[in-house]
Amino acid sequence: MFKEFKEFAMKGNMIDMAVGIVIGAAFGAIITSLVADVIMPPIGVLLGNVDFSNLFILLNEGKIPGPYLSPAAAKAAGAVTINYGIFVNTIISFLIVAFAVFLVVRNINKLRRQAEAPPVVSSTKECPYCLSAIPIKAIRCAHCTSDLKGS
Repeated sequence: MFKEFKEFAMKGNMIDMAVGIVIGAAFGAIITSLVADVIMPPIGVLLGNVDFSNLFILLNEGKIPGPYLSPAAAKAAGAVTINYGIFVNTIISFLIVAFAVFLVVRNINKLRRQAEAPPVVSSTKECPYCLSAIPIKAIRCAHCTSDLKGS
């Protein structure tokens, strides 16, 4: 059983998938930071100094009464909250990742279409005597009048 597992784990597709998962996780972390640290702060400033990561609705106070300044403070106090600001950040992160994946898949499909394109069939051939381009079905060269039946 160990030998079969080793064969399975060492297949090329499995290793490629593992590399893809690791790179995807790192890409996800980069996008999360991009949204939380670069995109959302200017949007928050434009909307009146709103920090989206601190937007929440208090459903039930915790052991320590509020007000709570952040979802983390509410959670530490045992309060029940709906953290819609974090959800907005997550949706924006998802849209950025989805768009990046779309661009990658689009380019891969474009490359596949180019690789699968049928070869262009020529409608001309070269005259072996004068090297002029003549129709493929020609039996005599229009330029040098050589007979092409034997060639």
